[in-house]
Amino acid sequence: MVKRIAVTGGSGKAGRAVVRDLVEHGYSVINIDTQSAPDPLCHCLKADLSDLGQAIDALRRATGTVERRRPFELADAVIHLAAISAPGLAPDATTFQHNMMTTYNVFSAATLLGLERVVWASSETTFGLPFTRVVPSFAPITEEHPLLPENSYALAKGLCEEMARQMNRWNPGTSFVGLRLSNVIQPKEYAMFAGWQADANLRKWNLWSYVDTRDVAQACRLALEAPLSGAEHCIIAAADTVMARPNRELMAECFPSVPLAATLGEFDTLQSNAKAQRLLGYVPRHSWR
Repeated sequence: MVKRIAVTGGSGKAGRAVVRDLVEHGYSVINIDTQSAPDPLCHCLKADLSDLGQAIDALRRATGTVERRRPFELADAVIHLAAISAPGLAPDATTFQHNMMTTYNVFSAATLLGLERVVWASSETTFGLPFTRVVPSFAPITEEHPLLPENSYALAKGLCEEMARQMNRWNPGTSFVGLRLSNVIQPKEYAMFAGWQADANLRKWNLWSYVDTRDVAQACRLALEAPLSGAEHCIIAAADTVMARPNRELMAECFPSVPLAATLGEFDTLQSNAKAQRLLGYVPRHSWR
């Protein structure tokens, strides 16, 4: 099992939860970010991952917690979360260029250094979110759903999935696991859910899906540990929706033409975790309910 882990973007919302989970499970962790976390649990190496040289140098390093710093060593694996985290936060071209190049540099550094595993944040947006111009082909969505990126952020994520497949083909010793994360929610944000209940249209854009930061952390750790090869990608969502209304009622109102699985439960997620459960052992543990 890999033990020395570099986490890019470890100061962000999901990154802090990932670092905490890894430290609690006995991993030696280094956070690679442009700024330190407000509650650091490990050493933070400040690096600009849009520079390939800095990405290579950063992944040469892995350290223990703040309390027990050890000499820097080559990482065994990297969890790559650093990115412009959503569409609309920067101009489209900036988002595309930044997310493509930082991911290219991290993937390249990992393969050049011979790291065992790259776990990285892909996105639910690759399926066509927000579902306004296109509608889902079926529900619950699985990894077999067509990729229909609607913005530069989603386009970059889809292209990075292909990049992972090709870099693994060139360097089979480094395996890749892309996590198509749903809308990442911290526990303190659950209070927002009450404001969505009166209007199904407010959250139809991603089929009323979400995922708790603690389940993102669990998924990242399991993706490190799973006996996989190649370049895989998995949906990571909570087990349920953000709504108190039943799924079939929501879909009939907002997406009446979309076929639904016969086995769909009343409040089951409409972004299926079945592949992540099969490959990684991922079972979401946290719900707003």
